[in-house]
Amino acid sequence: MAIPESVTLLFYVAVWYVCNTFYNIYNKKALNQIHAHWTVAFTQLVVGVVWCMVIYGLQIRKFPKLKTADWVALAPIGLFAAASHGGSVLALGAGSVSFAQIVKACEPVFAAIIALAIPPQEIKPALAYMMLLVIVGGVGLACVKEGKGVEINMYAFGWASFANLAAALKGKLGKDVTHNLKADKSKNMDAANVYAVMNVLSAAWTLIVVLATEAPTIQGTWDQTIKDAAAACKKDPKGPKCYTANDIIINVVASGVFFYLYNEFAFAFTAKVGPVTSSVLNTLKRVIIIVVTAIVFGEIMDRNAMIGSGVAIAGTMFYSLAEMQGKNKAKKA
Repeated sequence: MAIPESVTLLFYVAVWYVCNTFYNIYNKKALNQIHAHWTVAFTQLVVGVVWCMVIYGLQIRKFPKLKTADWVALAPIGLFAAASHGGSVLALGAGSVSFAQIVKACEPVFAAIIALAIPPQEIKPALAYMMLLVIVGGVGLACVKEGKGVEINMYAFGWASFANLAAALKGKLGKDVTHNLKADKSKNMDAANVYAVMNVLSAAWTLIVVLATEAPTIQGTWDQTIKDAAAACKKDPKGPKCYTANDIIINVVASGVFFYLYNEFAFAFTAKVGPVTSSVLNTLKRVIIIVVTAIVFGEIMDRNAMIGSGVAIAGTMFYSLAEMQGKNKAKKA
């Protein structure tokens, strides 16, 4: 008996949401414990590479058959994927999960600008552009603290915006390349393998950044982290700063596993329903992540932050719906 398509899609969304939420939890724990955030980002990608090798080694999935020209064409897209992931990790390391998610809701703003700036130009419906103002307004309101005025964690805001720009460039420049590879059945490039290849390329690009920044001092950073944690354990064995080397390793590896799984299922879902529907559900996912992580980490959101995040997330959802409506009208014309 064949499984109904609706059940399959529901399963994809459930795994996507659950894994994404757990990724944010374990990722934030790891980033709070060791301040080598590019190294954490790289290790998460390496976990995904190992996962892929096991899958291919057991012949659970067909190995991609790419030529050198294909790898060259995909390399810039992998660079933007690496930048998007690295920027997101550094934003989460610098500030709260909720703030990073609120700023990440601005991704459509960057996507719309890139769509106009890089040919072929893509003109969005007027309502979609109006929703961009709503998104920006919501993020702006979330940055206004009651009784304190505008208060922005510029480091977190900057890296989250960097991630948004990279994601927009990846989406714009990678669309045709990945579409053509998927169309050639001899290359075995379904949605799962497209993400697997992107993960490998992202790991390679991120390794370059790690070697240029954190690698020379990583041993010292690790030793100091363990020393500080041991001292914290003596003062307060149950405190948030008391942890062991195993705790760090578990959090980093777990975040890598959940990162790979949530992306694979998100890619699979998008391949079934299209990018616009996926974007709507990606927006709703942010609500779950903000609520759950606020509870887990005890993050306090004031009234403006809650209202602003709600406005920004709603604006993102309606932007996606307006974009969908515009595409449907264009098909009928």
